[in-house]
Amino acid sequence: MDEFPRVLCGWSWEENKLFELALAVVDEEDPDRWEVVAAMVGGEKSVEDVKKHYVILLEDLQFIESGKLDHKLGETQPCSQVDCTQSVCWTDEDNKYVT
Repeated sequence: MDEFPRVLCGWSWEENKLFELALAVVDEEDPDRWEVVAAMVGGEKSVEDVKKHYVILLEDLQFIESGKLDHKLGETQPCSQVDCTQSVCWTDEDNKYVT
C-alpha cells in the first residue's frame, strides 16, 4: 500500500484512511471538528487541507450516486473508450500481455 497513487491531492493511503476514520468518529457539530480531524490524520495536513479533501470526497460521492458511472465496481470491462467516436475492445490475445 506504500505505492498508493497520490492522486488525492498528495494524500497517502494511510492519511486517507485516518481521514475517513476521523470523519466517522468526530461529531459534525463539534466546533473544532476540522482541527480534530487534521490532528487525527497525523499533523502533516492543515485544517484547510482537511476541508478541501472533504469537499473532494463529497463531490466524488455525488458523482457516484448520480449514476453517471458506466460500470459497476468490481466488474471487468472488456472495452475502453479511446475517444468519443471509437472504442477498442480487449481480446484474448491482449490477455497474454497482462501480468
